[in-house]
Amino acid sequence: MRIPTSASATLLLAALFSPGQAVAEDIRTMAVTEFVENNVRPWLTEPAILNAVIAQNAAHAAIDQAGIDALDARWRAELFNAERPMIEAQLSNALSLTLKGRQRAAEGLITEIFVMDNRGLNVGQSDITSDYWQGDEAKWLKSFGTGALYIEDAERDESTQLMQAQASLPITDPHTGAIIGTITVGVNLDAL
Repeated sequence: MRIPTSASATLLLAALFSPGQAVAEDIRTMAVTEFVENNVRPWLTEPAILNAVIAQNAAHAAIDQAGIDALDARWRAELFNAERPMIEAQLSNALSLTLKGRQRAAEGLITEIFVMDNRGLNVGQSDITSDYWQGDEAKWLKSFGTGALYIEDAERDESTQLMQAQASLPITDPHTGAIIGTITVGVNLDAL
């Protein structure tokens, strides 16, 4: 993992000595952007990610909104059950295991990783998400819809008490250039 370099460090020092929430947010955004561009974007050409997204897009090609809502409802119901077949299948698939390895390798800089398909449905994830469908959330809408990096405002995670920002990137098909999904990474700002 590459930690942001001197440009970010210089700006961070400037923020420490100059008041203003806007300056601090700009510094955080720059540091997260640099981290994601250097450490996460390279993953997006790996077969483990691309093949999983392409396969799920094909499997869900005919799903309608009612089908998406049913999958999401099933996921949410399983969150409160002892038996979780859908969640367990998701957390043990090949992509999820790859993402868990990536999170471990980040040594605390990454708090979570999840990959979504072209409908906003989870394909793989390092940890359980509160819902299965992300397609109605800014992280998917702004990344998938614009084809650009989207960074949400920093917030303190209630379960870990870490300051984090979620960064989302579009995943593109290397053969067509079409956006086929997105990846969201929680960046630990305390560690960054």
